[in-house]
Amino acid sequence: MKAEILATGDEIRSGALVDSNSAYISEKLEENGIEVVRHTCVGDDLPLLVSTLREIGDRVDVAVVTGGLGPTTDDLTAEAAARAAGVELRFNQTAFENVESFFKTFNRPMTESNRKQALLPDGSKILYNPVGTAPGFSLKIGTCLFFFLPGVPYEMRRMLAEHVIPEMLTLQGDAAMHSRVKTITTFGLPESLAGEKVAGVEAVFPGVKLGLRANFPQIQVKLYGRDTDLALLDQRMAEAGQWALERLGRNVISENGERMEAVVGRLMLERSASIGLAESCTGGLLANWLTNVAGSSAYFFFSGVTYSNQAKIDVLGVKPETLERHGAVHEETAREMAEGVRRVAGTTYGLSTSGIAGPDGGTEDKPVGTVCIGYAGPDRSFGRQLYFPFGKRLMNKKIFAMAALDILRKELSGIGG
Repeated sequence: MKAEILATGDEIRSGALVDSNSAYISEKLEENGIEVVRHTCVGDDLPLLVSTLREIGDRVDVAVVTGGLGPTTDDLTAEAAARAAGVELRFNQTAFENVESFFKTFNRPMTESNRKQALLPDGSKILYNPVGTAPGFSLKIGTCLFFFLPGVPYEMRRMLAEHVIPEMLTLQGDAAMHSRVKTITTFGLPESLAGEKVAGVEAVFPGVKLGLRANFPQIQVKLYGRDTDLALLDQRMAEAGQWALERLGRNVISENGERMEAVVGRLMLERSASIGLAESCTGGLLANWLTNVAGSSAYFFFSGVTYSNQAKIDVLGVKPETLERHGAVHEETAREMAEGVRRVAGTTYGLSTSGIAGPDGGTEDKPVGTVCIGYAGPDRSFGRQLYFPFGKRLMNKKIFAMAALDILRKELSGIGG
């Protein structure tokens, strides 16, 4: 079964909004063994929408369309679908009740313009929308079964899971392909080198495809597999995953796509440990990442953005002579910051950052991109200086924070060095 995805709306076509819907739909269809062969975007142009729907209807088996189901005059999807299928738009009482029930649930008045959302093409099947005003629908155009969903992401995702994917799997029947995706999250390797390390996976494991996804400063190595024999597929994917893990080594953060902060949080919980942070150049970014993880209150106790030297002295107890001798960006200063925040917060671990994020402030000895990371734990403390060749401030802040978490991860995992 081959599928296409069509995103509609001038805001998507013009770039005013990022089309996250198509990426999400594609990922979910691929996970269920449905091959997505093309993404298309069309603005609020009725003739172009009609011709695009007809073209897709002659090319593939199924298609998912998002957007254009609202109550305003620029919501043209239902009319375009009717014209493409050669049928009339008609008022649908069941669809109207779907719209009406949403307003009743929230005790809000329904305007006359919302009645437009109950105008659906003859012969279409309603897809109930439990979290929004716009009912979706499915309709055959040419040889393709189309599923029309709202553009609001949380509405689309709910309806995709409850209506679209189950029906597509039913259509596939015995010919359904099983699909698996393994995502390995790494840090510390450029995308090119990560790709080189696992480049042979497709030759060693026929049927497995390799993909790389950069989400700076992390790189995800993705392995895709598809087969009618589920047991064989699972075995092949497990072997391919282990092969990749061995080649990526210490740079692997997670075997199942977790982000660094989630991995660190899990390790902290497993050890009943706690963390305090002293941030200078990262300006609270470390704290933000760690507290974005649900349940982080169990291990995250304290963070201080000690940006000035005086704050480092007064809050963390960094020795004035250390700052006079070495400056703020130095391994010894970072170590004292980490020891200080561990003492102040009363935590198992202390972690600190002090660096030059840029774009100005660098010197010949300490260029922009230099960071010193301090670690303090029950058994030892140290400072480490690293250099990253990025001239952009936000990129440097992100990679400084990630490098600090990576040091903590390795210490928690017993692979520090």
